Amino acid sequence: MEALRRNAVVESAVAGVKELVHEFLILFANILFAVSLFAVWGVLTLIGVVVDQGKGDDFYWQNYSPLLARVVLRLHMDNIYHSPAYIGIIGLILISMTVATFRRVIPARLPALRPVKIDKIPLNAVVTVEGEESDVRARVQKFFADRGWQIRKREFGGEEWSFVDKHNWARRGVLVAHVGFVIIAAGTTIYWASGYMGTFAVLSGTTGTIPQTGATVALKQFGYQIQPVATKSGTVYQPIDYVSHAVVTGKDGVPRDAVIRVNLPYDADGVKIYQATYGFAITFVLTKNGRVTTGPPDTPLKEGESFEIPGTTRAIQYRSFVGTIDPATGQAGPDPRPNNPGVVLEAFDSDTELGSVLVPLGKPFNLGAGYALTPKKYTLYSGFQYRYDPGISLVLIGAIVLVLGLCISFYFTPARLYVVVTGAARSWNIGIAATTVKGYDIFEDRFREIVEALRRKPQAS
Repeated sequence: MEALRRNAVVESAVAGVKELVHEFLILFANILFAVSLFAVWGVLTLIGVVVDQGKGDDFYWQNYSPLLARVVLRLHMDNIYHSPAYIGIIGLILISMTVATFRRVIPARLPALRPVKIDKIPLNAVVTVEGEESDVRARVQKFFADRGWQIRKREFGGEEWSFVDKHNWARRGVLVAHVGFVIIAAGTTIYWASGYMGTFAVLSGTTGTIPQTGATVALKQFGYQIQPVATKSGTVYQPIDYVSHAVVTGKDGVPRDAVIRVNLPYDADGVKIYQATYGFAITFVLTKNGRVTTGPPDTPLKEGESFEIPGTTRAIQYRSFVGTIDPATGQAGPDPRPNNPGVVLEAFDSDTELGSVLVPLGKPFNLGAGYALTPKKYTLYSGFQYRYDPGISLVLIGAIVLVLGLCISFYFTPARLYVVVTGAARSWNIGIAATTVKGYDIFEDRFREIVEALRRKPQAS
């Protein structure tokens, strides 16, 4: 009795596992479930495009609203491509594609060569011909061969069937697309495992470093071009080019001249360095009672950077550079090129914003309590973005394979004809039925043409 009870428990457990596996396979083979996974993946990828990636916490607090910055940092949207959610959704997509491939795609796209009930298939017909059996079969085979159909014969229970295919290779289009996505996933996984990216800014005449490799970028000169464009609402000044002339020193320690511009990155030890942005760093002089103070701001400040006034709870932020101050109004002009330049300063008392002011370059601004702040000069700086992606080649290959698979699937219609010859003496019936991977309607006219041609052709002996 005890043995029987144990066997019953084991059988029940095995049945439960089988049922669980069955439900798992049904779920992951479901098309709507796969589409939902792709939708989630698309949303996460879009977040990675919209939200600046790889920045420090201060960047998000300074450039995003407090609520949005908190959401970005707490949900790790600042490094979303390396997040467990992003890698996990790719893993689920791969599992879903694998299950769907073996449970749905392969059985539907690559059906086994088996006889069918001709009259049960919507596209079916019977053609009656006269002649010797061998001659009729030879004429039927020649009919399809002359029209470029692939013919395979099988015998089932003493009855010969012909399986006639057109574009049979195109049945694998979906499989090719699946392989393409797997290759893309492999490339992104390699980037997740060993790739990296980041940003840094270099003032003219100074040097920046890529921390992961130790490569240095010494900015010799930065230049930009701005083109005035006349519009209905007035003249708009549009940047058309900006370029950094630099000296890049890689792992080998050899300095090399480099020209880095938008859409023309420089390769340093496999790391792509891109021209991302530019700006104006300002050298400020803070005085108290006419004497220069020590400490911040002791280095040029970039847009968005700030410093605290010693001995107070107040802070000054350099918000933006103004190229042209209109002498008539004292307000910022539309031309961003330095011509009577100034800076916009923002004042804070702890977390309270006190207001902003436009200060001309070289003019002191009274901060109160004996303090005065003078924006002395500007220095152009270049903002670089660097990226090391060892999986980029795989992603490119995968994208090509994916597009190729989709083109095969969309633009070719694999069709299969099931042909069987039955009868006796000199009277024979050619039974023919057609199936495609895209349904019956799309092949209905073509099937009718085949049947009509078949009625005419095999009659001749």
